[in-house]
Parts: sequence; C-alpha cells; structure tokens
Amino acid sequence: MSMLTIAMPKGRIFEEAAALLREAGYQLPPELDESRKLIIEVPEENMRFFLAKPMDVATYVEYGVADLGIAGKDVLLEEERDVYELIDLKISPCYLAVAGLPDTSIDEVAPKIATKYPNVASTYFRSQGEQVEIVKLNGSIELAPLIGLADRIVDIVSSGRTLKENGLVEYETIVGITSRLIVNPVSYRMKDKEIGQLVSRLSDIIAEKAV
Repeated sequence: MSMLTIAMPKGRIFEEAAALLREAGYQLPPELDESRKLIIEVPEENMRFFLAKPMDVATYVEYGVADLGIAGKDVLLEEERDVYELIDLKISPCYLAVAGLPDTSIDEVAPKIATKYPNVASTYFRSQGEQVEIVKLNGSIELAPLIGLADRIVDIVSSGRTLKENGLVEYETIVGITSRLIVNPVSYRMKDKEIGQLVSRLSDIIAEKAV
C-alpha cells in the first residue's frame, strides 16, 4: 500500500484529530502528541504526518506535498484552495461571528472591519448589501475596536470568553465551523483504495458518536 501523507494543524484540532484516528483503530505513537518534530512517520500504519500552521494545511494539500489534510471550515472558506472536502470530522466546533463594542453602530460612510478572514468578511458584508473597508490583521483581533481601528471584527468564537473579557459583544453569526478531512485531487485518484479505507473507518466512528 502507498504511504499516506497527512497535513495536520498544531493545537486543539491536532489533539482531537489524533484522538479520532486512534478511535478508528490507527496505532499512533504517544510521541505524536508531544513531539516538536514537524514531520513524523508512522511506518506501522503507512502514514506520515506534517505538522503545520492551520492556515497552511490546505496549501500543502493543494500542491500535493500532502495527500490529505485536516482543516477548519474557516480556513477552507478563506483560502478557497483546489482540494476536495471528504468528510466533516465534527471536531473543534466553533463559529465565525461579527462582534464589536456594545451599543455602537457601524460608521455609515466608511465602516472598517478588522479580521484575519478578509475574503469571508468581504463576501458576508457584500451579501448583506453593505460596502465595508477590510483591515487585515493576523492576531489579537479584539484589540481593533478597543483602540478605534475598526467598527467591528469578524473572528472565530468558541466559548465567547475572549470577547467578554475584552468588553465586546456578538452582533451576528456568519457560519458554523468544524474541522474537515480534505484531499488533493490527484492523490484521490492515485490512492483511492487507501484513502477510501481511511474515510470509511473515520465515518464509522463519527456515526457512532452521533448516536
């Protein structure tokens, strides 16, 4: 069987995805969770893992250096990479929302929206018939309305604690987010047997959890 190369994001998604793979019967070594290595081979399962930044996973898969990847739906919506989405893994649930300071209205002339999701934010506000100026930030998005850089932010919300601690409130929910298994189109054809088996085993576990 051909080796499957899987790009995985570091952090919470990685931990939940590794647990899901183990539940599906894959013998992953304990050091997979603790290693600082960026490439980890699991020869007994014919797998190789790349550990990457969440926003880069879909890029590795699109260019074929990874056959498969696990990426949040937020990344897939923002990046619009040439990959196939195979299954919803139902892990790391959260959502994208519009937030800002309480009891404030958007500047009607030139509203500014701070976000690390410029494509998603632009598409959303356009669909609402609103023309906005997008301010691209890479982190600490909550700071933008506090210092007057933006009227609103578009960001991931999980528990809502970060917004609350910074005195912000949610105004609108844009879309629910979970992590997805994605595949390179060429790999999907060339390694269909191995990928099909992985999808089947993961799908069975996800279905069991849903009952």
